[in-house]
Amino acid sequence: KKEDKDDLKTCNFVKARHILCEKQSVIEDIFNKLNEAHGMNPPSSEFAKFAEEFSECPSKKKGGNLGYFGRGQMVGAFQDAAFSTPPGEMTNIIKTKHGYHIILVEDRKASMK
Repeated sequence: KKEDKDDLKTCNFVKARHILCEKQSVIEDIFNKLNEAHGMNPPSSEFAKFAEEFSECPSKKKGGNLGYFGRGQMVGAFQDAAFSTPPGEMTNIIKTKHGYHIILVEDRKASMK
């Protein structure tokens, strides 16, 4: 749909949760469990449970919640994935210098006003 494409274009801020693991085998296991249970659209509450249990990022205490962030605030591959994923969907596994991530995009905004 055309309007979906427009939504993705005008987005300057994304609200997301993520799960971070150093080991690829660990993140693959988590991704497979989430995907088997919910496909690519896990509810935030379910994603948060996985983040609290398995993520190696301090954000795990908040269910992996990163809140809103703008372009330029996250490392390249992470940012690219977050900004190109529609709200309600999780990404495939993303590799960055910090490790392996799964990102759940919760919302998008053109501005924070």
